[in-house]
Amino acid sequence: HRHLLNDLYTLLPHSRKDAKLDTKTKLYQLNELAELYNCNNVFFFEARKGKDLYLWMSKAPNGPTVKMHMQNLHTMEELHFTGNCLKGSRPILSFDASFDKAPYLLVIKELLLHIFGVPKGARKTKPFVDHVMGFTLADGKIWIRCYQINETEPSKLKAPDTDEGEMAVDGEGKKGRGKGGKDTDISLVEIGPRFVLTPIVVLEGSFGGPVIYENKEFVSPNQVRSEIRLSKAGRYNRRSEQGVERKVKKGELGLRSEGGRMKEKSELDDSVLFA
Repeated sequence: HRHLLNDLYTLLPHSRKDAKLDTKTKLYQLNELAELYNCNNVFFFEARKGKDLYLWMSKAPNGPTVKMHMQNLHTMEELHFTGNCLKGSRPILSFDASFDKAPYLLVIKELLLHIFGVPKGARKTKPFVDHVMGFTLADGKIWIRCYQINETEPSKLKAPDTDEGEMAVDGEGKKGRGKGGKDTDISLVEIGPRFVLTPIVVLEGSFGGPVIYENKEFVSPNQVRSEIRLSKAGRYNRRSEQGVERKVKKGELGLRSEGGRMKEKSELDDSVLFA
């Protein structure tokens, strides 16, 4: 999880990183930290049981706050993508049109804009825009990707199979105008990191207050693991019940008795010798 935090810290040059928080219940203390560092937005990672990672996004000090569950985490070092961007550059934020369909999605969109949108002239920033952050909504989850804007000059050589007057153009990229008015092919190369967010609850205040929205379809990872354990225990119970049923069936068929009476145990039987 700390590698993901370092990746996000490099993507947000104007941000400040702090040490671990001692408590998991008194989250309102984060508002004091934000005021101490003169920050308007808080990005808090909460790890539970070393397996589950929850993300709190808040607009300090008045709110709102969004709690999300993070899944499918992949850092820059893990992915080994070829994309690269200048350290300290500002991103273009691209949002799916689905964010405008529900009020709670508009709140989440505004929070993401405030957090990932690097303001012009902020500390440690450079006056360049060379990467795009994409926020896509699918299956009730927010999929986040980061791409480099790659500009290349198109080749002036004719393709061997093209007719006269036609130029070979990269189908994946789009044409644009670079420096000096030259035509360039623009393509996107993924940088990383990538992760998926599942909204759980939206609070009116900063790390507190009344609940504005609650995701009724969200199932906690603890419940998923407990159901898996119960299913495994159910298989064992079924096998033990089948063993009891076999014994009863043998008794009904007379396989465990002589003339309707139970077989007398021999004096040499283990249960008699070692009783």
